[in-house]
Amino acid sequence: MKKLLLILLLIPFFAFAQEPSKENQGIVVRAVVFEGDTIPYMFLKPANIYAPIVFKNKKQAIEFTKLVRHVKKVYPYAKYIGLKYVEYTELLNGIEDKRERERTKNSLEESLRSQFEAELIKLTFTQGKILMRLIDRETSYSTYQVVDQFKGSFQAVFWNSFAKLFGYSLKEKYEPEGRDRDIEMIVVMIENGTI
Repeated sequence: MKKLLLILLLIPFFAFAQEPSKENQGIVVRAVVFEGDTIPYMFLKPANIYAPIVFKNKKQAIEFTKLVRHVKKVYPYAKYIGLKYVEYTELLNGIEDKRERERTKNSLEESLRSQFEAELIKLTFTQGKILMRLIDRETSYSTYQVVDQFKGSFQAVFWNSFAKLFGYSLKEKYEPEGRDRDIEMIVVMIENGTI
């Protein structure tokens, strides 16, 4: 009985077995012939490898863990803003009529507000600061410059003054080699899929 059951279970594997197709038997790459031997030649993306992080004490480990959690939460927003910044800049630069450009800006702002405002309001103080720095990383412009470009100088000055009441500055720049070294390391690890 056991042998019959085993045979019945294995029949589907043998009945539907196929030979691999000839078109899917590898990848095409450039090659270099060196001393009669053909060597594949590929361009690989640079890989950043970090040594295991050694913390001085438990408090430092907890702070780093919190930073990882904060960056993981706000990095997708910063990445999205970076993509939308390029898209919207190209779109608005293509509009000649000033009124039409303003209408387009307002409709774009309204769609972004309806999509993200409820989520962004829930960010903590620290997450907001990290988001502003990551926006600078993704767009190469400070949050102040982005607001100035899309909403005007008056709005940029107003929001920067308002932010200063809470200890923020929209003019802060991202410093991957300085104070934002840990954030940069976390972002690279997120992009590489290691955390």
